[in-house]
Amino acid sequence: MSTTVLDRDAPAAGPRPPRSYARGTRFLLLLAVFVCAACGLVYELALTALGSYLIGNSVMQTSVVISVMVFAMGIGSLAAKPLQRRAVGAFALVEILLALVGGLSVLILYVAFAWLRLYMPAMVVVSFVVGLLVGAEIPLLMTLLQRIRRQEAGSAVADMFAADYVGALVGGLCFPLLLLPAFGQLKGALVVGAVNAVAGVVVVLWIFRRETRPFVRNGLLAGAAGVLALLATVWVLADDIEVTARQQLYRDPIVHAETTPYQDIVVTRSTAFTGEPDTRLFLNGDLQFSSVDEYRYHEALVHPALAGKRSSVLILGGGDALALREVLRYDDVDSVTLVDLDPAMTRLARTFPSLLDLNDRALSDPRVTVVHADAFTWLRDATRRYDAVLIDFPDPDTAALAKLYSVEFYHLLGRVLGPESRVMVQGGSPFFAPKSYWSIAATIGEAGYATTPYQVDVPSFGNWGFVLAVPGADGPPPPLRLAADAPALRFLDDDVLAASTVFPVDRRPRDVRASTLMDPAVLEYTRHEWQNY
Repeated sequence: MSTTVLDRDAPAAGPRPPRSYARGTRFLLLLAVFVCAACGLVYELALTALGSYLIGNSVMQTSVVISVMVFAMGIGSLAAKPLQRRAVGAFALVEILLALVGGLSVLILYVAFAWLRLYMPAMVVVSFVVGLLVGAEIPLLMTLLQRIRRQEAGSAVADMFAADYVGALVGGLCFPLLLLPAFGQLKGALVVGAVNAVAGVVVVLWIFRRETRPFVRNGLLAGAAGVLALLATVWVLADDIEVTARQQLYRDPIVHAETTPYQDIVVTRSTAFTGEPDTRLFLNGDLQFSSVDEYRYHEALVHPALAGKRSSVLILGGGDALALREVLRYDDVDSVTLVDLDPAMTRLARTFPSLLDLNDRALSDPRVTVVHADAFTWLRDATRRYDAVLIDFPDPDTAALAKLYSVEFYHLLGRVLGPESRVMVQGGSPFFAPKSYWSIAATIGEAGYATTPYQVDVPSFGNWGFVLAVPGADGPPPPLRLAADAPALRFLDDDVLAASTVFPVDRRPRDVRASTLMDPAVLEYTRHEWQNY
């Protein structure tokens, strides 16, 4: 009866004579541990980031990926115990599979989301498989380290986990700082898969080349080469695959798409039913505006807030510069500060022809100062006061956005306001998400502002709500009006504004909680209400 072996490292009867290894061999193996750990963490981060871009709900995506992977790592460690007698071949095989699954993980999930609509089941399966393989690495690597030089168990564990944890640190930093900016998510995962294959297979097989049979060693090297060839092929086709898959998610032809460290930006263009060109901006799949009716939204956001003092204006969000365009229509506005997190968004607003036509090249106006920063962090250090503040953030459907709709955020905002300052907040849809809308209004009130909620119709969005606020919760609600010298508007006038404060019976104020950093109620409401639309 013949027995198949992966390598010749199974112990023979009796004591095994020690094998000598070249100086530096143990360091080289620890280096492989370091690289494999970095790759494993990048796979984990790539899965959580992709889920946040495609689905939102970053807390849930992160929780599912991490919990499934950690559970699978435990299973993988147990499953690897019988393989320790053939540790060299087993480890090389594990790394081949990990490079394949991890390198293709983003592509697999993107395809599952775009064509199959099975993202969550696919994410759980991929996370489990990656975790299983990562978990199998540890006992096999420990066996290989002990083979090179016997140590006390505690010392061996300390050395291996030191390399592992430092590798995880480097991988965690490389993902947002290097891989995403340089390669994007899909190609970044392919690069890491290739590095994983080389570090985990070639290095280990070279170190233990005298202990593996030639046909086993050559077979494993051929497998690694095959994985590298497949990853290279996908790299060549990646742009076409990504464009095709992304187009499945949007009704209209995509004319621009990019993934930044902060969000997925997509611009589509088509012809509207009116015969006009319809340019649409999407951030992480959520519509931000349609060029056919964006003026309704931006007139409602900007002009009631500029009915008072307006020499200095602060815009938080609004990187497309459409709200800025409306602000700059007032000649007596001396300065505008626009704070947006993503430089790619303002760069697009400066350079993309369709956006330039829409925003009238507003970012080139000498009165404008652009700051790229997180608004929450920026407000903590801000000292200048503003006459009017426009808050144009996306809906609070992630934890990162929910903090920008918290009591604490509006308290910070008070630092840059004078007693006569006016604040305008986009609040989502009172029709589709009434609890979210009224939670935002309640949160602003809880932070010490007097508020006037109102709503308008924006066909591409539906019914949409705003909250006008002024400092001083005990004062009267701010009047909703246009300035006497307001420019000619296409949508708003005083009669429309007067009607906009009347909410139908089924959409009037709800008994909802204010949102705080420790209790982000608006996030809970938003996820629940929008999941059916």
